Amino acid sequence: MIKIEQPPAQQQLEFFIQQARQARPIRTAVVHPVDHNSLTGALSAAAEGLIEPILIGPEERIRALAAQEQLDLRGIEIIDVAHSHAAAEKACELVQTGRVEALMKGAQATSELLSAVLHKTLGIRTERRLSHVFVFDIPNYHKPLVITDAAINVAPNLSIKRDIVQNAIDFCQLLGIPSPRVAILAAVEKIVPSMQSTLDAAALCKMADRGQISGGILDGPLAFDNAISRQAALDKHIESEVSGEADILLAPDLESANMIAKQLVYLANAESAGIALGARVPIILTSRSDNTLTRMASCALASHIVHQRNALNLKR
Repeated sequence: MIKIEQPPAQQQLEFFIQQARQARPIRTAVVHPVDHNSLTGALSAAAEGLIEPILIGPEERIRALAAQEQLDLRGIEIIDVAHSHAAAEKACELVQTGRVEALMKGAQATSELLSAVLHKTLGIRTERRLSHVFVFDIPNYHKPLVITDAAINVAPNLSIKRDIVQNAIDFCQLLGIPSPRVAILAAVEKIVPSMQSTLDAAALCKMADRGQISGGILDGPLAFDNAISRQAALDKHIESEVSGEADILLAPDLESANMIAKQLVYLANAESAGIALGARVPIILTSRSDNTLTRMASCALASHIVHQRNALNLKR
């Protein structure tokens, strides 16, 4: 079990990596690692003690790439399959049989991996909607900030947003945040009937009041400035437990979440890690442009999820 502590104000992703190193490496199916980033990322995470990888893909291609990159595959299990789709299906089979505790995307489209994950009979879906969280370390913000959903649900309706929020709350609780504060974003702070995001925000807050969303403190609609800055909220006469202390930002749709996330990285020098939630195991979704820290931190977050879930199950 990982001992949960609160991260320091800076270097928050490094803190999660350090914490994960103290735990047992999680058994991880690496799906179709046939390019430089996916193979080196998996082996680097293994070298750091974060994961115990099982490489699934065309073995000849994987070994040829390893030889080209001068990577050592000794002691690494490889399951030979013909192509990326078969690799995704095999990874889900390993989850079903209990051989692996997490999935890690390799050199394939996210949609292809998620198609296998969501298969009605062969997949590893749960009753909860699949969603994605970015965890950000932002120099000008005093704690980790989660943004959701920037990768999976394109135009979520109210029901889907409910699952996205609950996934993010449950995730933050596993990271040691007892009552995560959720800011439901819109362009304005008032209910405007012609703006669906404001109506959804109001409904989500009432759903939380009625117990349909649990474990977090919700407020919205909130514009981005009022979610992040307590002073901005006070200037607009907004009294909120969330303003200036948000742990989670729920964006209206994938496009806005994705824009916020990339702006933070490229304009605010933020570092990020990403995980897909809502399946039977965490899914490490990495991009070809992700740096080493992002890949390591994403594995570390998956490690936290696995070990904290195991600890909670032991207590029951």
